[in-house]
Amino acid sequence: MNWLTNTLWSSVGKKLMMAVTGIGFSVFLVAHLAGNLTLYAGKDAFNAYAEHVHSLGPFLTIAELGLLFFAVVHIATGATLFYQNFKARPVRYSVNSRAGGRTIGSATMPYTGLVLLLFVIFHLANFHFADKTNTTIFQIVASAFLKPEYVFIYVVAMIIAAIHVSHGFWSAFQTIGANHPKYMPYIKGASILLSLVVGIGFGCLPIYVALMT
Repeated sequence: MNWLTNTLWSSVGKKLMMAVTGIGFSVFLVAHLAGNLTLYAGKDAFNAYAEHVHSLGPFLTIAELGLLFFAVVHIATGATLFYQNFKARPVRYSVNSRAGGRTIGSATMPYTGLVLLLFVIFHLANFHFADKTNTTIFQIVASAFLKPEYVFIYVVAMIIAAIHVSHGFWSAFQTIGANHPKYMPYIKGASILLSLVVGIGFGCLPIYVALMT
């Protein structure tokens, strides 16, 4: 097992774990957005969707534990890689060049990741762990988005998520070896498309709920 541990904890191994967990989170985001879009069909449709998800019982628990495991791996490896990079070059270059295809997404990955971690904790506290006694998930969501500050936080967080995904998705495929010159432009295009879907798809929901309730 030492060879496996050494491989995974090497620089290449940590980047690979970041890539795999990142792709996993991208899949989850698309699935989660698809479910949340039932809000547009009304409170009954959204409550029915939520009840269906919770009726999965042990399968839901396994999925949640899997996401938690992915989160721990993604955060731990990301923080370690950031520290190693910072330690290797503690002093920034005097000129911050955009050479090499550097984008706002690639330049801010550690910082957008940290903001998203704080947002996920905020999100779970307000919805997943909210008191659901004598209420429905739609009522919880509607009550939250009646507060302008909540709408603002969610919209800003989704913009940050879009920036994170815009680089993270194609970078993950590059890490696992899908960096052929023929296909990489399509993967980068898919990454931009996914970032727009995440940003606009999730970002419009709190605004819609606030206006309709």
